[in-house]
Amino acid sequence: MRPFHRLRPDLASLRWKIAALAAATACLVVAAVGVLVHLWTAQDIRSRAEAQAFNGVYSAMDVYRRTGTLADGAELDPADLPAALRHPADDKRHTAYDGHVDAGANAGPTMWAAQRTGGPGSRVLAIRVNMSNDFHTLRQLDVTMAVASLAALAAAAPLAVYGAGLLARRLRRVSKTAGRISAGDLDARTGPTKGRDEVADIAATVDLMADSLGQRLRTERQFTADVAHELRTPVGGLLAAVDLLPPGETEDLLRARVRDLRGLVEDLLEISRLDAGAEQPIRARVPLGAVVSEAVTRTGLDTEVTVAEVIGGEDIGGEVIGGEADAARTVETDPRRLERIVGNLVVNAHRHGDTPVRVIVEGRTVVVRDHGPGFPKDLLLHGPRRFHTGATERGSGHGLGLTIALGQSRLLGAELRLDNAPDGGAVATLRLPD
Repeated sequence: MRPFHRLRPDLASLRWKIAALAAATACLVVAAVGVLVHLWTAQDIRSRAEAQAFNGVYSAMDVYRRTGTLADGAELDPADLPAALRHPADDKRHTAYDGHVDAGANAGPTMWAAQRTGGPGSRVLAIRVNMSNDFHTLRQLDVTMAVASLAALAAAAPLAVYGAGLLARRLRRVSKTAGRISAGDLDARTGPTKGRDEVADIAATVDLMADSLGQRLRTERQFTADVAHELRTPVGGLLAAVDLLPPGETEDLLRARVRDLRGLVEDLLEISRLDAGAEQPIRARVPLGAVVSEAVTRTGLDTEVTVAEVIGGEDIGGEVIGGEADAARTVETDPRRLERIVGNLVVNAHRHGDTPVRVIVEGRTVVVRDHGPGFPKDLLLHGPRRFHTGATERGSGHGLGLTIALGQSRLLGAELRLDNAPDGGAVATLRLPD
């Protein structure tokens, strides 16, 4: 069953933002059109009512002056005539709007037109035009427009979500490709993208960037491999030449420096093979505790090893100083590469950290911890980098030990995590696959 939070839409995604923007824009357009139509229709109703009342007064006044009778609904000095029309300043026709809604037969908004029947002081003949039906029709029009707008919005919203989803999927595809490239997959490409818009431009740029980056890294790796391979022969000659020197302080110093140089060359060759994908693990089922203990012993460094085994749901811990441990737990891995990883982590802990250095084996997990200043923030953020130790207080070195350990871990399908302990010290955790 899928988790509940995955069933809910991610409202922060670009898809829903675009859909919300489209819906908001549609609402604003509908509201603006509705207001304009309402105002225009209301003005048209008033204009037509005013013209009807104005013309009605003209006809009724003609009949009244010829026959003395009231026609077309005309009235003389009606009681509810607006004050502006009761005492007109001249004998011309005038109109006035009365928006009061009163009970009775003439309830509702009314348009009045009036004119004096004679000279000053004469009575006023008036015509009223009730606009209740017209405004009722206007209200029906408002309701109809609102319903039609909601229906159009209901139809447009899914289309907006679908269209935004197409764009979001294209962008997500480019994002996944960029993420794979960032994770080290230099063969990842977005490939052809439909359309000639900005998304297609971004996809093409990402692919071009990957091509350029891949070419540069291949050139760098080839250069490293070539340099290390070319140095291997003269370094071997130096070792042979040092063996011919007479014993003494100079011979010991030269021998140590040449061995360091040989170790550096071997590390560079190992890194180049890992980068090129030329290494393949040779797996076997081996006792994890014994392999780790052997790797620690070969470093020749004073390291405390603890092996904790889980048997029948109970922890059985065995702690041994100097490399002997309970080796009941077996795992399927490449023992030579596992020893290489553990040895590099232990040497790194002694070289850049401080004693005591402890190695803990529990299940399929190996933890190497020192009590020094801890890993630098830059290393925790970006990972180990070649020829970069991260901080002067972590001692000297070429910065290749952790790089090799990380590469060998990936080759074994294991996870190597670097952290700092809350109470100080660097912690390297190696988790072997099931």
